[in-house]
Amino acid sequence: MGAGIHHITLITRKVQANVDFYVGFLGLRLVKQTGGYEDASQLHLFYGDGAASPGSLITFLVWEDGAVGRVGHGQPSEIALAIEPSSIGFWLTRALSHHVEVSGPSEEMGEPTLRLKDPDGVIVKLVGVAGFPAPTDWGASSVPQEHAIRRIRGATIMSEVPELTERFLARHFGYRPALGSEFMRRLVSDSGDVIDIRDARGFWSSAAGTGTIDHIAFRARDIAEVEALHAELAKGNSSTTNVHDRNYFYSLYIREPGGVLIEFATDAPGMTVDEPADELGTHLFVPPERADKFDELKVMLPQFSWPGEERVIYRDLPFVHRFYTPEDPDGSTIVLLHGSGGNETSLLPFAAKAAPNATLLALRGRATEEGTPRWFRRFSANKFDQADIGSEAEAFAGFIEGAAEAYRLDLERTVFLGHSNGANMLAATMLLHPHLVRRAVLLRAAMPLEELPAADLSDVEALLVAGDADMFSSFGPDLAVLLRDAGAAVDARAIASGHGLDVADVEIVGDWIAACK
Repeated sequence: MGAGIHHITLITRKVQANVDFYVGFLGLRLVKQTGGYEDASQLHLFYGDGAASPGSLITFLVWEDGAVGRVGHGQPSEIALAIEPSSIGFWLTRALSHHVEVSGPSEEMGEPTLRLKDPDGVIVKLVGVAGFPAPTDWGASSVPQEHAIRRIRGATIMSEVPELTERFLARHFGYRPALGSEFMRRLVSDSGDVIDIRDARGFWSSAAGTGTIDHIAFRARDIAEVEALHAELAKGNSSTTNVHDRNYFYSLYIREPGGVLIEFATDAPGMTVDEPADELGTHLFVPPERADKFDELKVMLPQFSWPGEERVIYRDLPFVHRFYTPEDPDGSTIVLLHGSGGNETSLLPFAAKAAPNATLLALRGRATEEGTPRWFRRFSANKFDQADIGSEAEAFAGFIEGAAEAYRLDLERTVFLGHSNGANMLAATMLLHPHLVRRAVLLRAAMPLEELPAADLSDVEALLVAGDADMFSSFGPDLAVLLRDAGAAVDARAIASGHGLDVADVEIVGDWIAACK
């Protein structure tokens, strides 16, 4: 053992800012993008040198809805990247010109160091260290090769039991003591990277979340070495998880005595197992056991643009929202309102099947019930908070107006689609704020308003699809009749289904949207 760091994994909230920083500013190569192996609906990005070499890999779990974490004991607190000592001036100038928060240069453990903060607030140190070879060039970095990041220099661990943490890393991963200070113990591997163990006695505990480091992975020679460590730790009743085949490496997760999550990962088979070296990072992959859901996951995972490419600039509007842009957009837009218990990703796969070339704009309701999003409060299954419906409909109307201006939506080519509670919200908005929504698809909808306003819906086309076995279908008055009485052109259908969506819904909605164009 003693081969050093394989990769370091962190948690980010906003994927676009993350890509812009690590590829656009630091000049690393995005070498892999996958759905997570623990949760395939969570995007996982890998950055590294041009060859995706172990020891250069920095990976991110994308928690777009995640809470901000707290750095404390039982967690890594900083990462360090090696550069040539003569490149300190280049990186200081680059940070200032790119408006990246930077301090230094200062001397840490005898090494010239710049301290940066990434978009989530993680401290990323650039450390001048001679002796590391130049990384493999990937041809598209904005950083000159002579100033490029060489590899991971190391990480800092916060431990309440620094002596035990040091002993554990020395025994199982081949690290040995090097320089230290009163509150910091430095360990070094045979490959030259370092782990700094900070004495965190008296600090608060850590909390996982965005802007924190999830784990550090050390390099194993092969699967046999991973299994040997697994067996050794099991004999000592150590806290371990099962080993995992992550497709790109085989690994074991361990909690060291101070609580930091450690992974022990093989170099092989590596990042080129499923895409050639010249195409690294350009394709999306999902875990093999979820391959049958690839099309759905592709739509649900957050999108990003490469540095310099056109991208969606998200605006501060009343509702959390997410865009999905297809490969060949036709200029139309579908605005999606999820059902009870869903979120902004729930209807994306459905809408992408119904209208493959439409840009999708999915929203999240702001009311919650038992921790899940809804569009308005309810007192029972069929008794709704009328005041809350009114205020949320007003906010949604404001969103439509704001989104039309901010994102240049053509409301004449925009379809609003809601399911269940989202369809109820859409129906209420149409009646309370006429002339905003002109094309609406209401799936398993009921009328939530107790007092119906006089509304002119003569400019509205609406498709209503009910399930003949839907237990909620009898709630409230006949919505199709109400919309027709207000002047809307209504296409009302019933299919052999319950409250959930069916394949028949996709076909009906797809045909209806196509006919509206």
